[in-house]
Amino acid sequence: MIQAKGIIKSFGENHVLKGVDVDFYPGKTNLIIGRSGSGKTVFLKTILGLFEPDDGSIHYGDEVLGEMSKQRRKTLRQEIGMVFQGGALFDSMSVAENIRFPLEMFSSMTEHEKDARVKFVMDRVRLEGADELFPSEISGGMQKRVSIARAISMNPNYLFCDEPNSGLDPETAIVIDQLIQEITHEFGMTTIVNTHDMNSVLEIGDHVVFMKEGYKVWEGTNDQVLGSTNADVEDYVFKSKLFKQVRTALRK
Repeated sequence: MIQAKGIIKSFGENHVLKGVDVDFYPGKTNLIIGRSGSGKTVFLKTILGLFEPDDGSIHYGDEVLGEMSKQRRKTLRQEIGMVFQGGALFDSMSVAENIRFPLEMFSSMTEHEKDARVKFVMDRVRLEGADELFPSEISGGMQKRVSIARAISMNPNYLFCDEPNSGLDPETAIVIDQLIQEITHEFGMTTIVNTHDMNSVLEIGDHVVFMKEGYKVWEGTNDQVLGSTNADVEDYVFKSKLFKQVRTALRK
């Protein structure tokens, strides 16, 4: 579990996070949603330790992030997988080499064990036969799957995804959503997804946190979000005609 307790973060006079308390649960897809400027990206980076909070604390299990030694922080980072918005693949490396990269950098596996792990995660995200292809030779959806495979290559306890569906068509986005949820449930990871995609919320939102102007204003499940009477959530969720029709049908 990851816990954020009373997180406050400012940049000069810009008060971005204003006392945020959230528990992120293992084995669930935890989604952070909100409009641009809500603070969700700064919140994600603070949880990751890229920003130090001005007040409050981040807990990884029984450990407080701000009290960890440099060595412990280094080992913690090896327990974290990250799926970046743009994929962040190495253009000069093949699919297999991209996935293998964290194993070469951080693991003490034998060459045979690395080969086996790369094959396992490629099979798991359905990339069979793509070993020798380069990022420029595969689709955007496949690139995201490579990014996911690389993120789980070290068998992490924690998985962070920053706008994983950015730039994808709706059908491919659903595939990526389902894959993230599947591996989260399968491996019992604490997964945190930063997204603005309401389809993702409805598809995989085991636990949804809605932020506005630096505050957590609502949290619940994807089932609960459609029935929420919170005015801010309603405005965000039902801004499209389709979701307005869904709300009307649910309340009849």
